[in-house]
Parts: sequence; structure tokens; C-alpha cells
Amino acid sequence: MTSTFPNISISTERLVLRPLDEDDVPALAEMMNDEQVGAWTDVPQPYTEDRARRWITEYAPAQRTAGRGLDLAVTEFLTQRLVGIVQLDKTNWHIRSTEISYVIAPWARGEGYASEAALATAQWLFGDQKFERIELRTAADNTASQQVAQKIGCISEGVLRNACITHVRTEDGTWTDVRTDFIVWSLLPEDLDGVGEELADTGGFTSFSDWN
Repeated sequence: MTSTFPNISISTERLVLRPLDEDDVPALAEMMNDEQVGAWTDVPQPYTEDRARRWITEYAPAQRTAGRGLDLAVTEFLTQRLVGIVQLDKTNWHIRSTEISYVIAPWARGEGYASEAALATAQWLFGDQKFERIELRTAADNTASQQVAQKIGCISEGVLRNACITHVRTEDGTWTDVRTDFIVWSLLPEDLDGVGEELADTGGFTSFSDWN
């Protein structure tokens, strides 16, 4: 029998991580159309509200039901505004391992939300779900995402050479692919020892290669 993540909400001092809802469609589409998201992820550009709705109503529930992962909206506790997304994917229930990715909206960057959301998710995975390993993959030049990984206690394990594709704008405004390296990071339960609750960052983006 396939294991699955529960439908849960995770709260921090400033944030609530919860299942995606159809009310998130406009904010999700706006966030995913950001230039930095287009550059560092494989999220399709332009990202329409119809695509956001399919993600929320079809893709995310199917991922959870199949046991592959979990998609969580990251919202401000006080305003309930969508500030980002955390995704768990490539979950292996036998070895209790999963891969985490995150995106923060342009207006919310620099507030420490990426680190706060990723740390809260990791604490929940290790504590409530009894996971033993979390993996992150960041593009070699994506220093913002690498800072998030470092601040929550991740350890760099090595480089996957030529394994990542990022994107740059051409003169005519279209996107073109650029091949680069992936840096692989891991987080184990003992790595959280001494990691503070209040973390600052500049916002981060990981691969999101499987996102619709």
C-alpha cells in the first residue's frame, strides 16, 4: 500500500503552510510569471491562470494521493496573502526521503520566508512523519537558493555536472535554455540541532522541474 502525506497545515510565527486552494489561482499565476522564476525553474512561461487551476485541482492532489509528494501554499499568518510555495517530490517511503523545492513571490523576498517555510517543513517531516533525509538541488549560479539551504542546516554533498537547465531572455524576448551544474544538498534530523527559528534570506528558487 502506497504511503501518502496527510492534508495538513503547518504554522510558524509569521507563516501558515497549507494545501493549495482555488482561491490561490490569481496569486499563484502572478508569482509564477516572475522573471526570476522563469530563469531558475522549468515552470512554463507564460504561466496562465488555467494552468495554475489545473495544478491546484489536478496535479497537486494526484501527487499527494500517489504518494509522490506534497504541494503547500505558504501564506502570511496576519494577511493570509500567498507569499510562496513549498513542494515535496520524488518521495521514497521505504527510506523516508524526499526532495524539497520552494519559490517566493517577488514582493515577499528578503523577509526570510523561504528559510522559515523550508525549516518548518523539515521539522514537520523529521518530527511528525519520521523522515530521515531531505534533498535539495540548486543551480550552480543560484546563490540565493544556496543561502537558504545553508541557513536551514543543509550540507552540500557534491555536484551533478551539466545536469541542470536554466533559462535566459534572448533579444527578441523569448527564453533560451542554458545548461549548468546542479549542487546537491541534504538535510538529516541531526543537522537541525542549533538551527534558529528566525532566519533571514534573499528569497530562493530550486529546480521545480516536474511542476506543471
